[in-house]
Amino acid sequence: MSPCSREDCFAPDSTCALGNPDPQKCSAWKGETAPNVNPEPGGDHLVMPWSGSALGLVDIGFVAGRSKPVVVGIAGPQNAGKTTLLAAWYLLLGRGLVPGDKRRFAGSYTLSGWEAVANSLRWSPGQPPGFPPHTTSRAGRIPGLLHLAFRNSEARLRSYLFADAPGEWFQSWGVNRDGPEGGGARWVSEYADVLLLVADCEALSGPTLGTARGAFQVLARRVSAERRGRPVGLVWTKADKPVSPEMEKSIRAAVFSLMPDAVEFRVSIVAEASSGSDTGQGLLELLDWTLDAQRLRPLMPDHKAAGTDPLFLFGARTA
Repeated sequence: MSPCSREDCFAPDSTCALGNPDPQKCSAWKGETAPNVNPEPGGDHLVMPWSGSALGLVDIGFVAGRSKPVVVGIAGPQNAGKTTLLAAWYLLLGRGLVPGDKRRFAGSYTLSGWEAVANSLRWSPGQPPGFPPHTTSRAGRIPGLLHLAFRNSEARLRSYLFADAPGEWFQSWGVNRDGPEGGGARWVSEYADVLLLVADCEALSGPTLGTARGAFQVLARRVSAERRGRPVGLVWTKADKPVSPEMEKSIRAAVFSLMPDAVEFRVSIVAEASSGSDTGQGLLELLDWTLDAQRLRPLMPDHKAAGTDPLFLFGARTA
């Protein structure tokens, strides 16, 4: 049960729906109140309109106030490496490795959220790097949205929202589009401008490879049915794990027979031995393609009136 009485608020997992910097002081809070051992000076007023954590539905309006952000949906089964992909991108950007020479990093409203997913990949004293914890599913909420902004060579700003959603949502959504467990995946499917379909090389080469292949084929069919012409990338994660040629052929057939215009990538945080690279495998190339992807533009109706006056361009509606 959520500690907040509002249906549209998922604090403390995300920002308070009412914008309170301390959710436990919100009038809608019904959970236990922890003692404030380090009270902040200056009272309870909101210093910034964002908290730095992953965004929710309430926060999207703030980010979209300037222009509609590009929403990137990453669809894949549980433990396929979706969150690790986001964490690796963030660490590469932190090293100044912005893909391509046509853009530069321009900030983020969710640096705390990015740090939460990327912290496990960092070295720390006495603790080697690991993988981000499993993204848990929580009924009734949308995925955490991680924000990045870039400026192009003409200094135009473009914002992106990357959806960090648990694989269980997509597995349920693939089987039953309208099932209650797939609500978060439906949100990603509805609003994403770019879709990345993840194939887990480790699962597709492990002891349960048959089950993994079947689950991926179901998800690929669902993505194909829901894509509505949007850009789709087939992303082989954990590409350092070898997959049999027969399995690769089967996975490619499941995607390209339905979406022949999909683009294929192989990514891993482990670089190929012969490359001598310290940026992993294919990560920057995939990010470059994702940031370049163009959202579908709405089709305008055929105009029925002569002239150039935009007010009357499409004619009058008749009863």
